[in-house]
Amino acid sequence: MRTAWLKVRMGLCVLLLFAVVYALLVVIATFLGGTGSGMMIIYALLAFVLVSVQFFIGPKIVERSMRVRYVSEQEQPELHRMVSELAMKAGIPKPRVGISEIAIPNAFAFGTSKKKARVCVTRRLMEMLKRDELEAVLGHELSHIKHQDMVVITALSVIPMICYFIYFSFFWSGLFGGMGGRSREGALPMMAIALIAFVVYFISNLIVLYVSRIREYYADAGSVELTKKPHDLASALYKMIYGSAGVKQEKVKKEMGSMRAFFAADPVTARTDLKDLRAADLNKDGKIDEYELRIFAERARVSRADRLMEIFSTHPNPVSRVKKLGEYL
Repeated sequence: MRTAWLKVRMGLCVLLLFAVVYALLVVIATFLGGTGSGMMIIYALLAFVLVSVQFFIGPKIVERSMRVRYVSEQEQPELHRMVSELAMKAGIPKPRVGISEIAIPNAFAFGTSKKKARVCVTRRLMEMLKRDELEAVLGHELSHIKHQDMVVITALSVIPMICYFIYFSFFWSGLFGGMGGRSREGALPMMAIALIAFVVYFISNLIVLYVSRIREYYADAGSVELTKKPHDLASALYKMIYGSAGVKQEKVKKEMGSMRAFFAADPVTARTDLKDLRAADLNKDGKIDEYELRIFAERARVSRADRLMEIFSTHPNPVSRVKKLGEYL
């Protein structure tokens, strides 16, 4: 499996993100002199606190918001059997297994390390998918755990927050400085830093979203390595999108919008995604088989508008994603 370039891209994004933030802090130190050094320490401490909070409280937030209930092997023997077999193939400890009682068919993995990882599927997903399709989805989620990209995305997501905090604090400091709290000359550097911080906030957000999309491609490749059946994952994605499209979008955005990056398929864009993926289901039987995946991978095209919109998405364009799965046949 050719995943080396995916690893390289993810690594380069991490380096670029930290380089951009470092440059921002250097600008602050340059503008403010000695005061800037103190500010850098404050922001470093703030980043440490935010990362710590996300790592230690984040899993509990996910469990509550996704209404997760962990199940024993006696309750769900087949689900546990699939997770055990896939974890053994992946070379990772078996994660805790849970069922989420939310309204959409989907799956997600979370946790602060391989040893403390959890993998969950929604009850609707278990009802909709065949065994091989469910196994492909679980392979995708266990690949997230194997790659430890959950930890990476959790740490990286703090950086835009820090940049926005810098923008907010310097903008208001400069605004009040210009209104008499300080000299107008003293306010100008503050506003300049605020403007730079906002630009960095915007760019860092785009980089985090790009990393989020790469990790989905990487997990898809991991699932194929484990199951050897890319068409089953493509079919599962199609069914997840179909099932999510039937749920009221207002409810999805309100209840699950903030957690969309965790899911195997983005429920927020499901209705639009379904229109694009219907072309893969040639015989209209509600699934994608090996032949249909091969044909779709050869014929499907992604428009420039869709490529542009993808920049602001946590997940890859579904057509691009399914086409990539077709390359693994």
